Amino acid sequence: MIVAPLYLLAVVVPQGGLFRGREYRDIGLYGEYAHGLLDGRLPYRDVFVEYPPGAFAVLTPPALLPEDAYRHAFKVLMALVGLATLVVAALILVRLAAGPRRLYGTLAALALAPLALGPVSLNTYDAWPALLVAGALCALLYERPTLGFALLGLAVTAKLYPAALLPLFCLVASRRGLGRPLLAFAVTVAAVIFPFAAIGWNGLWESFEAQVQRSLQLESLGGAVLLAAERLGIYDAEVVSGSTAAVSRDLAGSLPDALAIATSVLQVAAVLLVVWWVARRPVDGERLVAASAATLVGFLAFAKFISPQYLVWLLPVVPLVAAPIGVAASALLALAMVLGQLWFFHYRDVFAVEETVWLVLARDVALVALYGVLLVGLRLRTKIPSSAISVAQSPLRRSRASGIAAVDGAERRSR
Repeated sequence: MIVAPLYLLAVVVPQGGLFRGREYRDIGLYGEYAHGLLDGRLPYRDVFVEYPPGAFAVLTPPALLPEDAYRHAFKVLMALVGLATLVVAALILVRLAAGPRRLYGTLAALALAPLALGPVSLNTYDAWPALLVAGALCALLYERPTLGFALLGLAVTAKLYPAALLPLFCLVASRRGLGRPLLAFAVTVAAVIFPFAAIGWNGLWESFEAQVQRSLQLESLGGAVLLAAERLGIYDAEVVSGSTAAVSRDLAGSLPDALAIATSVLQVAAVLLVVWWVARRPVDGERLVAASAATLVGFLAFAKFISPQYLVWLLPVVPLVAAPIGVAASALLALAMVLGQLWFFHYRDVFAVEETVWLVLARDVALVALYGVLLVGLRLRTKIPSSAISVAQSPLRRSRASGIAAVDGAERRSR
């Protein structure tokens, strides 16, 4: 792929990048979990693990090398995941009949994204579920719903956020039957979860509870608003260590607790609003991509826990949205990534509620604006190009019947 060298250059430049010795974020913890597993210390039974079982698919392979090589091996693995994501993104754009300008421009932007992300691009495993989500979307666009739902299920076992896409995917796939896709989703989730549950059910449930029962985290939208209020002298913020076994810094008090509930309600509403909007209009490939992007952004923007690496979740989808909405969306995503990198090395200032909290708030506002922009894009009634592929029914089955086929109220020429 032409943009591969561009991507490899981009992942070398940031601090903590490829071939650089210093580690950031959780690589050390990943190594402890993986080496412990290989040494017989089973996750969830012998060791508390805050990550879902599917994470071990990428946490474990680097541990097969000598222990001091884990950091570099993990970064190489994540770089390979990034390259695979570029391939999947290219397949999606080809399916959308993207012209050369859009195809290469979008892929180049994705390849350069690590420069905006900074150290988190290779130092966390979030690129793994992001790749699986992109693969699930790609499979759905190529009318392979069973494969798409299986990949989505695998993504959910690695990180919980892809579950937000399940209602949207069900809506789209329901036109051709949901039985086999949902079975594929359930079987995939069970196949990954069951072995870990069998050896350490209590620990696995504790890990799940630790994520769900988090308090309002500092970097969330609600948390950032309260930190800003502290800077303005109208609120007295109490910063505490994580309220669960999962590592985080949260805000304590009745108001943060109320905001945690309120933002969680908004999070669910943001996801369901996209589904409701899509259900009222024809669904072609472009609209499915835009709806997937809006779903993921809405889920993240109103979450009660956000970290800079979570923006990786949005990378394989948001830049694929068609112009002009896609251009505005990509710009807002780039802004959010840069803002997150600016305070990455100043977390103590965030914990101490210093001036840095304004950057946190700006990042969260950018995510909310991004969600709004994508919603506007979904409302716009765009003409479906003659070369566009409907995700509702295979063009190959219909092309022999007529030169022009109507799909959900839209017209296209058969191939």
